[in-house]
Amino acid sequence: MRILHTMLRVGDLDRSLAFYTEVLGMKLLRRSDYPDGKFTLAFVGYQSEAEGAVLELTYNWGVTEYELGTGYGHVALEVEDAYAACDEIKRRGGVVTREAGPMKHGTTVIAFVQDPDGYKIELIQRKTV
Repeated sequence: MRILHTMLRVGDLDRSLAFYTEVLGMKLLRRSDYPDGKFTLAFVGYQSEAEGAVLELTYNWGVTEYELGTGYGHVALEVEDAYAACDEIKRRGGVVTREAGPMKHGTTVIAFVQDPDGYKIELIQRKTV
């Protein structure tokens, strides 16, 4: 078994695709419209679905926002340099909600950014061995 994808419901698919591809540098892997069900699925990631887990962005036609609730935490991405990643994300128009720095009670360098729908994305700096 392996993890295939994580699904996030989004209120504006074009805006979300711009964030994940232009701000976070993912690739649009595939996109399918389902007119009978009135929804669109778009899969984004850093590698193919055969090679790793991806995000499924689900747009239900006509629904512009969702309540995130208290159950959702975040999606985590490994980055080479969290400080540089935050600078680049801000340069590309993204929102950094927690600047890069050591996590509380530890030494791992982390940061948080927020996508257009309010989902938190954690950046975890790769540890050097």
